[in-house]
Amino acid sequence: MNRIEQRFSDLRSAGTPAFVPFITCGDPSPAATEEILLALERAGADVIELGVPFSDPVGDGAVIQEAYLRALANGVSLRGVLDLVRRVRTRSQVPILLFSYYNPILHYGIADFARDAAEAGADGVLCVDLPPDDCDEYKQCLDAAGLCTVFLVAPTTPPERMAFIGEKSTGFVYYVSRLGVTGESASLADTLGEAVERVRRHVGKPVAVGFGISTPEQARTVALHGDAVVVGSAIVRLISQTGDTPELVPRVEAFASSLVQAVKTAR
Repeated sequence: MNRIEQRFSDLRSAGTPAFVPFITCGDPSPAATEEILLALERAGADVIELGVPFSDPVGDGAVIQEAYLRALANGVSLRGVLDLVRRVRTRSQVPILLFSYYNPILHYGIADFARDAAEAGADGVLCVDLPPDDCDEYKQCLDAAGLCTVFLVAPTTPPERMAFIGEKSTGFVYYVSRLGVTGESASLADTLGEAVERVRRHVGKPVAVGFGISTPEQARTVALHGDAVVVGSAIVRLISQTGDTPELVPRVEAFASSLVQAVKTAR
């Protein structure tokens, strides 16, 4: 098992859901990202999704799109993301899942990326726009490097395709709890519990629930059903509002702690 698989195994034994925050690497700066990542670990994050900046993030809403643009303006590339992971590994063993679009990985070279990501200390990759139907070379390279391959399931995914996605996924499956792009929502679907149970039954893997979760109350509700709760845009928005100031890391840590508290006490 790598760190992601081990963490989910430990949490399953304890009967506790995971908290998975998302941040954009390089926003507001690479140095700040490193400290934010460590603050999220202190707050109790189980796995951290580290977003690879990309110029055309079609699956993301305005908050994360703008964070990617700020990171790109700071000169952050996929190679720079791996450099940051390498630095973090001298201070932390928190599981790290790279959240990327396919273009940066293809440009880097799939085999080279898998080797370098594993060497840097990453534990898995969620490639947002790579269909599992077309992932054979990608998955073969990541499997050989010991990296988890996480794929997405949507509310409209039919059962037979869920099973196929489950076969291609390692670590966990990411359930997109609503249609559309990433972003904060005022409410959650009334049928969330039924939907998560259906996904879990067909994929045979832990199910992380994301998209639209932005408050401790919402995180608590999702934790009643999912194996993991993913919060991204709300954290990225807080980073944007605070900027690269002395208040940044304490504010993010405090907000993440409130989410962790909600997730861990839900059951």
